[in-house]
Amino acid sequence: MNLKELSKALGLSQTTVSRALNGYPEVNEATRLRVEEAARRFNYRPNSRAKGLATGRAMVIGHVISASSQNEMVNPIFGDFVAGAVRGYAEHGYSMIVEYVEDREETTAYRNMVSEGKVDGIVLQSPNVDDPRIANLSDLGVPFVVHGRSSNVTDPYSWVDVNNQRSFQRATEFLIELGHRRIALINGVEDLDFARRRRAGYLQALEDAGIAPDNALMRSDEMTEVYGHHAARDMLRIDNPPTAILTASLISALGVRRAIEEAGLVVGRDVSVITHDDDLSYLKNGQDVPIFTATRSSVRDAGVMVAEMLIRMIENPDCGPQTRLLEAELVVGRSTAAANI
Repeated sequence: MNLKELSKALGLSQTTVSRALNGYPEVNEATRLRVEEAARRFNYRPNSRAKGLATGRAMVIGHVISASSQNEMVNPIFGDFVAGAVRGYAEHGYSMIVEYVEDREETTAYRNMVSEGKVDGIVLQSPNVDDPRIANLSDLGVPFVVHGRSSNVTDPYSWVDVNNQRSFQRATEFLIELGHRRIALINGVEDLDFARRRRAGYLQALEDAGIAPDNALMRSDEMTEVYGHHAARDMLRIDNPPTAILTASLISALGVRRAIEEAGLVVGRDVSVITHDDDLSYLKNGQDVPIFTATRSSVRDAGVMVAEMLIRMIENPDCGPQTRLLEAELVVGRSTAAANI
């Protein structure tokens, strides 16, 4: 069904229907609700180009990937986040573009996107602890939302994030309650804000329990299966190895499990493991009973939330910065047990 046919079915002008669907304030609430209900019933989707001409918008959301983070393009976490975001965009008639740039050229890419009218808003992912891109986007005056936060940026900006510090504090406390004292952390790259917060939560739980942190039990790197394997393998070989391991990704947790098994040990009996689980579509943490005890928060759902927040800001320019802090759920699986001491 096209706009003309929908308008005829409603007995309204095409202009009125278009304005109702695009949120123009001069359309009264009863008419807007009637038009929206009919659009859903007839499965009507406005043409993005036509909507853009009517609103003066590009109907496009921009993402930028730099050379140093190009591996994110094949990372299932990135893929699930984008899948959620694209679903959110599509529901409001927006599409997405991704630009690949060399390092240190992100600011230029953002500036060109805005000045050339290519995008109505921008999503920034994987912020650093002190991320200059946030100030750059603020200066451009374009609506943007950050997936994550930047601890050292104090000016207000819009973001959706998981309470990473609290989730890893709770996971470490859970291991301590099981009697573990030698608890290792296999973290993400700690220039990234989420990883820094996770370390802070881990250290806070150790401090509260009177356990001195041991640098030999802490690692930080890109969250790959090989990294998880090597980090766990090396720590299991030291004189006083960990009895429990906390890892920042289900992907690296698979490497941790491989290292434990190669050492002739059993996950959940000899070494307990807790991981963060992004509830990935193609890498599920078991079925009815989770394989790993995990702090779980769906990255796909976060993508939908980011999209909805950004579109709300685009369509209501005076709404101001929006924020949403998500709490991860601690789910108990087969990978944890009381310390074998």
